[in-house]
Amino acid sequence: MTAVESTDVALRVPFADLAMQTAEVRTELDGVWAQVLESHRFIGGDLVETFEREWAAYCGSAFAVSVANGTDSLHLILRALGIGRGDEVVVPANTFVATAEAVVLAGAVPVFVDVLPDTLLIDPAQVEAALTPRTAAIVPVHLFGQVADMTSLVEIAGRAGVALVEDAAQAHGAFHDGRRAGSIGIAGSFSFYPGKNLGAFGDGGAVTTSDAQLAARLRSLRDHGRALSDRYLHDHVGVNSRLDALQAGVLSVKLRHLDDWTGARRAHAAAYREQLPADVVSMVEETPWTPSVHHLAVVRTDRREQAMDGLAMRGVDTGIHYPVPCHLQEPYAAYSRGSLPVAEAAAEQILSLPMFPHLTPDQVSHVCESVAAVLR
Repeated sequence: MTAVESTDVALRVPFADLAMQTAEVRTELDGVWAQVLESHRFIGGDLVETFEREWAAYCGSAFAVSVANGTDSLHLILRALGIGRGDEVVVPANTFVATAEAVVLAGAVPVFVDVLPDTLLIDPAQVEAALTPRTAAIVPVHLFGQVADMTSLVEIAGRAGVALVEDAAQAHGAFHDGRRAGSIGIAGSFSFYPGKNLGAFGDGGAVTTSDAQLAARLRSLRDHGRALSDRYLHDHVGVNSRLDALQAGVLSVKLRHLDDWTGARRAHAAAYREQLPADVVSMVEETPWTPSVHHLAVVRTDRREQAMDGLAMRGVDTGIHYPVPCHLQEPYAAYSRGSLPVAEAAAEQILSLPMFPHLTPDQVSHVCESVAAVLR
């Protein structure tokens, strides 16, 4: 993400305000800190196991395996599925680079496909066209808080006999036809980076799955490939990717508030849709099959630099998610198979406005009025 921060003005609207969120749950968090100090279990232990059970139940999966960050969660899913050298994994070009990074770290080849022009989510038709005998997995990204067209993707993956892995790092709590993000494919990958809808006080991640064997392999891989039956034996070449107890405790506290915070995000998004001047900006469309959890509030404009500079002068912070599609990033250009026009055009237009649960109506109105003033 790139960002422009505001100058010192009377009404300032930060891109996100974690201080207000922390203040709401401060008393509960103080209890977590005391529990960690008293237990002396700083990695793993009861707090981690409790959060894993809570997150699995919330997502509608049988298991959740916590890891150190969201990139590890996706990378380890692919490795646990046996995906590596010689395999191809289909991913969207319009996503944070970690999606493609995880594929390369697993030893496989990312195959970039274009996205839908209205939602900017992965295009199922492009996915199907990209399948080859070497395709081992499809990784749709539930971007900006919306779930991709999983009905179509489940059918495509089923016909092709390949794994369907959800990158749900921006879709905590989102539904698709009554099922939570992370419970539809063979596994779901989550990040708990502090700015996520459910964020820790540092890095953190988790995998959700209902496949017991896959969960067992993930638990081994995250802990140096250690055998589950004997800590001094190692069944795999693993990594060190374990969740701290403090982060697990923080996540358990915040999880109790997540649905309320999602409701607030939806109210802010509705206000943006109602108040933003449609003649100068357009919001990324919402999918017809599920309400978004609005991790981000993304608009499109042909005058993005003017908008960012002008909004900064009026006290409004903004960001871009993402200004360079993955297939045009230098480390991944070798995997590019040609132009992806929808993602490339969107990368020149998209602008992320402030979005967090504790936005006030006055702040939302100020953002919308500022967009109108700057671009009209």
